[in-house]
Amino acid sequence: MGGSGAREGKKTMSAHRQLMAVTDRIRERSKISREAYLERIAGAASQTVKRSTLSCGNLAHGFAACAAHEKTALAGNEVPNLGIVTAYNDMLSAHQPYETYPALIREAAREAGGVAQVAGGVPAMCDGVTQGQPGMELSLFSRDVIAMAAAIGLSHNMFDAAVFLGICDKIVPGLAIAALSFGHLPAVFIPAGPMPSGIPNDEKSAVRQLYTEGRVGRAELLEAEAKSYHSPGTCTFYGTANSNQMLMEIMGLHMPGASFVNPGTKLRDALTREAAKRALAITHLGNAYTPAGRMIDERSIVNGVVGLNATGGSTNHTIHLIAIAAAAGIRLTWQDISDISDIVPLLARIYPNGMADVNHFQAAGGMGFLIRELLDAGLLHEDAQTIWGGGLRAYTVEAKLGADGSVLREPAPEKSHDEKVLAPMPKAFQPSGGIRVLSGNLGHAIIKVSAVKPERRIVEAPAIVFDDQEELQDAFKAGRLNRDFVAVIRFQGPKANGMPELHRLTPTLGILQDRGHKVALVTDGRMSGASGKVPAAIHVTPEASEGGAIGKVRNGDLVRLDAEAGTLEVLGDTEAFVGRPRPVKDLSANGFGHGRELFAALRANVGRADAGASVFA
Repeated sequence: MGGSGAREGKKTMSAHRQLMAVTDRIRERSKISREAYLERIAGAASQTVKRSTLSCGNLAHGFAACAAHEKTALAGNEVPNLGIVTAYNDMLSAHQPYETYPALIREAAREAGGVAQVAGGVPAMCDGVTQGQPGMELSLFSRDVIAMAAAIGLSHNMFDAAVFLGICDKIVPGLAIAALSFGHLPAVFIPAGPMPSGIPNDEKSAVRQLYTEGRVGRAELLEAEAKSYHSPGTCTFYGTANSNQMLMEIMGLHMPGASFVNPGTKLRDALTREAAKRALAITHLGNAYTPAGRMIDERSIVNGVVGLNATGGSTNHTIHLIAIAAAAGIRLTWQDISDISDIVPLLARIYPNGMADVNHFQAAGGMGFLIRELLDAGLLHEDAQTIWGGGLRAYTVEAKLGADGSVLREPAPEKSHDEKVLAPMPKAFQPSGGIRVLSGNLGHAIIKVSAVKPERRIVEAPAIVFDDQEELQDAFKAGRLNRDFVAVIRFQGPKANGMPELHRLTPTLGILQDRGHKVALVTDGRMSGASGKVPAAIHVTPEASEGGAIGKVRNGDLVRLDAEAGTLEVLGDTEAFVGRPRPVKDLSANGFGHGRELFAALRANVGRADAGASVFA
């Protein structure tokens, strides 16, 4: 017993030392850029917000639509004004609840002695609607458009703090980049919560595979999908949207316990009011000034990476977290994410890494339990700042509705209510988080192995090359894929076509794997939170349209994907492979239709996936 405890203690100490080592190297690498960033936001803070410095015409325009008492309040510098940046639209189920939030926030602001105004709206597209459609090629770029749109709203210099209403895939990262660009302002993110659980995820997945095999029709598939995505709220599987919510809480930008409370409940409304009041309490006009740019530092970013790995979160965040960190002058790399993954055990099994959904995760103990387990193991920076104050230990709680209608917080449960969904540290599902970097003569890539069985993590097979996912689907329907192979799907990177997600490949490759074939995917595109049981080397960098080696692969080349060793290679005559001519493909068809012609400048200027696929860097 004592020996086991000693070994566990040494393991924890070792993991903590490695976490500190990664944090220290990020801090050292970022020293110059971080110092420059902090100087910039300090300069902005010294100039704002002083509405009396605005001209009378400026100010009159800024509060023209306000009530008389609000105009009086905003004429001086003593009453805080809260800017609301909203991604509301009623086509996204996750964002439809935000329709009523501005009224709640304005009311809460009045109760707190402040004023609140909608500073601006930002676009919010649903990847679930655009999957496999031309509009999906705008998805990744929408993140940077959202950041710019939010900046326009905040540029009026009328606000002492901002609250950000956003949930889904590119929206929260875009809003986070904007919040850090206005890092002299406090920023609070307000979630809307997941929809109630629909049909079980294994049932939905089974119907998808049956449809792909032609064994059920469109009517049956649509019925299953509609029973899964059935009401206001976030989709309940653990994709990018719910990974966003986890990140905002573990990075201290949510109120404690706020992430996964269902919409349309009294507790959800109470948390929204509380968030608005907290944002007003941490402005420069009070004693708890918490500017977002100082609050979010390398410790916060590392905590986000830890949470991503501990929950088996979306691989999209191997791009987004790098871009968010860069907005604060922090230089995060894929290797940092991979090294943290090596020491952070997987504590959650949520679809597609299990059969449960986020409501089951919340019921099992949720974020409070998860954060406490990680803190007690020395795998989070407890001293990281948060909007709540007092360090991250304050987030080891469960939010409930008090008798007076306010938010009541109780300690997170000592034991998980369902260890098949949310495990304590000694019963972790696997010793590492499962996000790894692959390197070799094909370049660099990311793979998520938390849902891939160990015996399927190494695939060595001939390549079959496709230039888009439709080509693979056609080959499957024609019966040409009933064998071992590595699907190489190229010209899907940021510069080629905006790096769309390739979700439609998941059922097809899953069927072939279930038939006993050894299959894997290699692509310069994305798979995001839908990365599942088939080994997938994604975000391959450099991409094919930049002359990357993935574009040189030919049908029949022997490709080895080894997620255990961390390698991705074309085997054989390496010198001959490297010497093949640079790939050329006519990509002009990607430039028109569904608004794609408006994004030519973004495609031309976007950075590499391993640098955040950003147009800002």
